[in-house]
Amino acid sequence: MYVKLQLDTGCFHILCSTKTSPPNNVGVSVSVSPLDKKTEPIYKYRSQTLIQSSNVGGVKKFNGVHKRYNSDKPSVVVHEPEVKKQNFEQNPDRDKRENKRVDSIILNKRDVGVKFGVDVNEKVHAKCSTKWANYGGCIPSMLQALDTIKDLDEAFQPWAETLSNKERSIILKEQSSWERALEIFEWFKRKGCYELNVIHYNIMLRILGKARKWSYVESLWDEMGVKGIAPINSTYGTLIDVYSKGGRKEEAVWWLERMKGLEMEPDEVTMGIVVQMYKKAGEFQKAEEFFKQWSSRESLKHEATIKPMIGRVKRGSQTHVCLSSYTYNTLIDTYGKAGQLKEASAILMQMLREGIVPNTVTFNTMIHICGNHDQLGEVALLMKKMEELKCPPDTRTYNILISLHAKHDDIATAASYFSEMKQACLEPDLVSYRTLLYAYSIRNMVSEAEELISEMDGRGLETDEYTQSALTRMYIEAGMLEKSWLWFRRFHLAGNLSSEGYSANIDAYGERGHVLEAERAFICCQEAKKLTVHEYNVMIKAYGIGKNYDKACQLFDSMKSHGVVPDNCSYNSLIQILAGADLPHMARPYLRMLQEAGLVCDCIPYCAVISSFVKLGHLEMAEGLYKEMIQFNVEPDVVVYGVLINSFADVGSVKEAVTYFDAMKSAGLSANAIIYNSLIKLYTKVGYFKEAQETYKLIQSLEVHPDVYTSNCMIDLYSERSMVRQAEELFENLKRIGDANEFTYAMMLIMYKRNGRFEEATRIAKQMRELGLITDLLSYNNVIGLYALDGRYKEVLETFKEMINAAIHPDHCTFKSLGAVLMKCGVPKRAVKKLEITRKKDAESGLQAWMSTLSSVVGVYEDDDDDA
Repeated sequence: MYVKLQLDTGCFHILCSTKTSPPNNVGVSVSVSPLDKKTEPIYKYRSQTLIQSSNVGGVKKFNGVHKRYNSDKPSVVVHEPEVKKQNFEQNPDRDKRENKRVDSIILNKRDVGVKFGVDVNEKVHAKCSTKWANYGGCIPSMLQALDTIKDLDEAFQPWAETLSNKERSIILKEQSSWERALEIFEWFKRKGCYELNVIHYNIMLRILGKARKWSYVESLWDEMGVKGIAPINSTYGTLIDVYSKGGRKEEAVWWLERMKGLEMEPDEVTMGIVVQMYKKAGEFQKAEEFFKQWSSRESLKHEATIKPMIGRVKRGSQTHVCLSSYTYNTLIDTYGKAGQLKEASAILMQMLREGIVPNTVTFNTMIHICGNHDQLGEVALLMKKMEELKCPPDTRTYNILISLHAKHDDIATAASYFSEMKQACLEPDLVSYRTLLYAYSIRNMVSEAEELISEMDGRGLETDEYTQSALTRMYIEAGMLEKSWLWFRRFHLAGNLSSEGYSANIDAYGERGHVLEAERAFICCQEAKKLTVHEYNVMIKAYGIGKNYDKACQLFDSMKSHGVVPDNCSYNSLIQILAGADLPHMARPYLRMLQEAGLVCDCIPYCAVISSFVKLGHLEMAEGLYKEMIQFNVEPDVVVYGVLINSFADVGSVKEAVTYFDAMKSAGLSANAIIYNSLIKLYTKVGYFKEAQETYKLIQSLEVHPDVYTSNCMIDLYSERSMVRQAEELFENLKRIGDANEFTYAMMLIMYKRNGRFEEATRIAKQMRELGLITDLLSYNNVIGLYALDGRYKEVLETFKEMINAAIHPDHCTFKSLGAVLMKCGVPKRAVKKLEITRKKDAESGLQAWMSTLSSVVGVYEDDDDDA
């Protein structure tokens, strides 16, 4: 399925292609009027048709954009003007180009090494100076002033008369707080001397959307309509992006549909945003469909553009949409997350055909995809191509490689990439350390893990809670209990553990039966005042594993006194622990408490306690609990019915078993093979042949193989009725599928012996011996009984000796067959009785007497038989 990546470096004829950066027409910008007032949601447009506002009132002209207003109703909503009507008086084309350049500067800032030496510049923080210095000019000073002076009039005073569009855009974009950005934006509007265009509004839409201030976003959109500021392609792209990333996919899709309704074709950036939106939602097919439809429209547009040049284009030649590397990377990642490796590879090949040089992001994405599909050979090929194209791996590349090889249990290669990363002068980040540290911990590689921890400590890097608890487990698994405690205590004393971290450590000790350490960790959590229901739950579980059932109950009972309310897991854990320990009487009160708390969501806890009562033979208690379930409207499932049916089958109570079977059918539940097996066991026990046969057919109708126990029951029933042919068919079928066991062969031997077919019975006995299927008392007795009845006394003696050597103790049935052999060989009945009395007085000496007597008599008998 995978398309081999034959990356021919010869196709990279555009080594300095301008298509390698993300497209920059995502011009974000916006503007808002009084945002503290309650505004009508923008989604009113969903149910309304856009209607042009009436001509009542005046018409105000602002930079060539006409805005209608009603002098009596200043808050009237003015609908969004058509895109075509946008016309700035100065130079719209130049403004658009300037806006694109501003966005380009924002998205692709380069180090220019500007240094400051005057006024406010001297106060620039070291942390921000490099970043702001990249802009050059007065912008660093402006940003520093805004960062240090709260009053905007004072902060802007030196530049109030000279602020350009570009500077206003950068100032808004660089604000780390949405409140400050909004304050500055409102200041620009209040001054009235600054043009706020669609780019500024886009920036504010993005800032407010990222902060998830949806009411402000709505107000801002309405204000654009009132002021006649027509949204452009990137406005919709911004709205789709922020709503999608803000977890409001439905609204994001609505903006996309609105854009389509205006016949505004998404540009490449907006297309990429939509693909990302569908990818994030896991709707990969929609992402693919959207891209293909967009590409198709773009191709048609391109064809229309080149029609005048048709003489130069060969007939049948195909036009392609040229995309940026950013878009290609998005598409590759989308296909990868959808598990479509072939399609991801095809996009990469298309990228190469277009002469776009893959960048590190491209290779990282492909390496990640191939690794997740176990294509480690392709990963190696991609790494080789990166080297050939002089595309250096970055820290993320190595992190992916470390993770992939650790996942495939190649820890040596993972560690070698970690070393290679450092040799390449790349600083491993937290992800690098944590990935490798976790890989070491789950493999109990203590020395390697400790070396890495030491390195992290030296760099001041913190271990996250997930890795911390994994290392606790590592020390426990390695039998280094004291070290595990010191490791846990280090994080506890530093105050770096959350409630979840404590519960993970308690669970690590509890799962391995180290109850004392689990208790100590629990107390530490209590001291840190971080106890929640989760810590109680894992501690109850630890007590259960350690069989400290009383302590488990005491801890549960103390929860409410500590202000912690037990949850469903608390009740279920304790009930399961007690029921599994054959303590259903202790579990039942907690089951009642669970019911009173209104936390019963299924019949599982009831089933556990019912099963425990059944196991102890307390069927009346089990039935009582079943009735309680029905009373509380807790619906039993097929497992509950199965437990009850099987329990009554074991004691041969046909009436009760059938009653529960009928109740199950009345509840609309279908019987499974387990229940049918229980019924056949019951019918075999009471000799209900017809019912057993019908039930066996029902199991076969389920298209599953009946288990061997059930089939043996049927062979037993056939045997008792001398139904040899049916028994043989079933026996041969069991042998064919490999299910025939010792009991199966024993049943067939008994059947043949009962019907006087000693030849077949002897053949079965021989097969049992060859297959090593004579291992229990029943089989030995059956074989000895067969040989005794058939006059094979030498085989009787051999089998008896095997039985003693196998430490199988003979019973009354064994000695009865042996006595019959002695008497047939001429030993008086009185002598046989004397042997039996000796055995009863002293089992060991009696057994030796039997063995010696049998050996001598059978030996003499065989010699006489040979002489004859």
